[in-house]
Amino acid sequence: MSGHSKWSTIKRKKGANDAQRAKIFTKIAREIVVAVKSGGPDPDNNSSLKDAIAKGRAANMPNDNIQRTIKKAAGDTDTDNYENITYEGYGPNGVAVIVEALTDNRNRTAADVRHAFDKFGGNMGQTGCVSFMFDRKGMIIIEKDIVDEDTITMDALESGAEDISVEEDCYEITTDPADFHSVRDALEAKYELSSAEITMVPQTMVALTDEDHITKMQRMIDALEDSDDVQDIYHNWDMPEDL
Repeated sequence: MSGHSKWSTIKRKKGANDAQRAKIFTKIAREIVVAVKSGGPDPDNNSSLKDAIAKGRAANMPNDNIQRTIKKAAGDTDTDNYENITYEGYGPNGVAVIVEALTDNRNRTAADVRHAFDKFGGNMGQTGCVSFMFDRKGMIIIEKDIVDEDTITMDALESGAEDISVEEDCYEITTDPADFHSVRDALEAKYELSSAEITMVPQTMVALTDEDHITKMQRMIDALEDSDDVQDIYHNWDMPEDL
């Protein structure tokens, strides 16, 4: 739920306390339910379910929880009907923010999202007001100590990836969304993936230097993440590494 790099989010999830971890698992379970309802319980024939399972594993969601959720969704016809809704707006000092939600009550979700924007110096905008500043990409994260740079670069590009970025702790492999599943499957056959998902990558980043803006932006993100309906948050804030 960060801007360009997803690695800080992964580390944050792995170090989450019990309450935060439970909330993350609840959100992922909701994605799994929706995926099963729309495409069936077999991840080999349901790419959305496979994506949701991968997200759960990246967040250290126990496999028993994942399988139990799949079985329940496959056999339960009374589960809530969720819809995907995307909100766009601006944080402090014009930071672009995209919020993706999965909700059974769009009025409640819209009110929660708007409140987070308004309370911390931002404002919600119309659909399309900031999404043009982002590119939808597949993002695959592999920890750096698993493989050397030359080998992973060759394997990633041969599997159809667009690019590979070497970060401090990991390799970030980007793909065209249409190629994401084939690239992920090829790399998953060779390596343990820390994360693999379709994400929104900002074209440019915005630095915040005012301490009040930094505090409000962080609190806005925290408030949005606290909503059970919010699944993902994307922004172009060049977030300091110590946050």
